[in-house]
Amino acid sequence: MFFQNTLFRQIMGDRRIDVLPGFSEEVCVVLVEPENDGNIGAVARTMLNFGFTDLRVVGRDGAWSEETKRRAKNAQRVLENAKVFQTLEQSTTDCSIVVGTSGKREEGDKIARRHFLLPEEIPSSLGNAEGRIALVFGPEGKGLLNEQLTFCDLLVTIPTWEGYPILNLSHAVSIICFIWYYHSDTSKPSGTGGRLLNPKLRQRFREEARRLVQNMPTKEHKRKGIEETLFRVIMRGLPKDDEMHRLLGVISDAANSFENKKESKSSKHGAKNED
Repeated sequence: MFFQNTLFRQIMGDRRIDVLPGFSEEVCVVLVEPENDGNIGAVARTMLNFGFTDLRVVGRDGAWSEETKRRAKNAQRVLENAKVFQTLEQSTTDCSIVVGTSGKREEGDKIARRHFLLPEEIPSSLGNAEGRIALVFGPEGKGLLNEQLTFCDLLVTIPTWEGYPILNLSHAVSIICFIWYYHSDTSKPSGTGGRLLNPKLRQRFREEARRLVQNMPTKEHKRKGIEETLFRVIMRGLPKDDEMHRLLGVISDAANSFENKKESKSSKHGAKNED
């Protein structure tokens, strides 16, 4: 692979080996269904400006247009090594933490249960941890859909003037990448901040949390909100593998108990109908 720990650069006659930041192999930028070809190239360029090299694009075929290549400038290898996927879920199967970005504020009933972090809070918490982190950006204009935001473990928003809060895609990526680079201790190798959750445990936790909420006795319209809150509050604490195993034991036992009660109640109801 071109991007391992070093980057060979030849720009305006300058030939040298540059060492990429320690986070370069641990953080990926995911663009979900970007609409503008030029923005994809601009994102590749700004990523390399701040030492990021792992670009993933959802909903594109990877045949980059001339406009995309032109806007990427000297970050052509970021484009050449970019991975394409059909869904957000597929693009993050190897990630321990998925961070979604949104311009939506914490106002109104629909987003009352979401708690957005500021950009500088992400690298301060995750900067030198071991495990892959996905920074997810939605398409121009509408951003990530509600179900895509629900899929994310953490949410981050960039403070802007309320009169016009929606940023250009490449500008949003630039700000997040700059803040990550600025606040990360690039002198420390990846892993010195501890290991993040195994991606398979993350997926199992999501499945068991959903099973628990689907079987617990509560009003139907409340289930989605309870599931999202449970998942996000626990993931915000950045649990380690051993902690998650213990949590899963409790959640699975509770889910099993609720399932058994539902089945028992259903059996009794069926028996009464037969009588």
